[in-house]
Amino acid sequence: MSRILKAGVAGAGVFGGYHSGKYKQASDIEFVGIYDLDKSRAQALAQAQGCKAFGGDELDAFLAQLDVITIATPAFAHAKVALKALEAGVHVYVEKPLAINVDDGEAMVALAAEKGLVLACGHQERAVFEAMGLYDVPEAPLSLEAVRNGTVSARNLDVSVVLDLMIHDLDLGLSLAHGEAGGVEAAARYRQAEGYKATGADEMTAEVKFDDGFVATFKASRMAEARERTMRLVYPSGEVNIDFLTRKFENTTPFALNADFAEAEIAKDPLGTSVFRFLDTVRGERAKPLASGEEALKALQVALAIDEAVGP
Repeated sequence: MSRILKAGVAGAGVFGGYHSGKYKQASDIEFVGIYDLDKSRAQALAQAQGCKAFGGDELDAFLAQLDVITIATPAFAHAKVALKALEAGVHVYVEKPLAINVDDGEAMVALAAEKGLVLACGHQERAVFEAMGLYDVPEAPLSLEAVRNGTVSARNLDVSVVLDLMIHDLDLGLSLAHGEAGGVEAAARYRQAEGYKATGADEMTAEVKFDDGFVATFKASRMAEARERTMRLVYPSGEVNIDFLTRKFENTTPFALNADFAEAEIAKDPLGTSVFRFLDTVRGERAKPLASGEEALKALQVALAIDEAVGP
């Protein structure tokens, strides 16, 4: 493959703008343009980024010009666009969640493998764990407690709070786990407000048990009074308590974690780290992206098991 990669973004919303900016910053990239079903939205973002706009029935023509694509559409469209891109021979980075059902996620992973293409997913907070040094801890964690609370927002209401917010922590927990996820218990709450419509629960508490005894509990809300992003990791030799908002942690284990992790380049810009590693993997300079399609599929499977545990 030519060193110059032709890149595009599908989805002209907030994250489409973020990803467009990262491609504009990347070296050896020709940023072709932006696709959105609503071409006027694509045109507005393309004008700001100095690139072409594509819309409506122009997706196939758009994909024909690309080597790599970020999919930052609403979650329900992730699989449809990703499968079209993979069929067209385009390497795919898809924002989380990978898909909204397991069948689509499995189809994406299988097609990428069949075509020999890179499939990456936007679980960018792995860069923070890497910068801290958590992936170098030689012990398996005994338990994990994660809280991810957000205030009321009009964004991402097409999926439950599990696929919107909790899935970040599910992926982080799975990235540390040494065993396989098994039983799931969950309890949900729903926001009641005039004119408010959302898919699935707005607050969820879940417990996931692993086959090696590891127990992970997760709480996520999109109707909290204040933002909160914390995690408590218990190891045989001590604890690590993380505040993701203040970018600080307390460590009572004997392992030398990086107290200055927030100043590490990979943690200063987790999205950039994730996108640039995707590009490095496409070029054969890395073995895998920050979060692969296979890894994202595991997070999706657990997330959907949590949603299913409380019913519709």
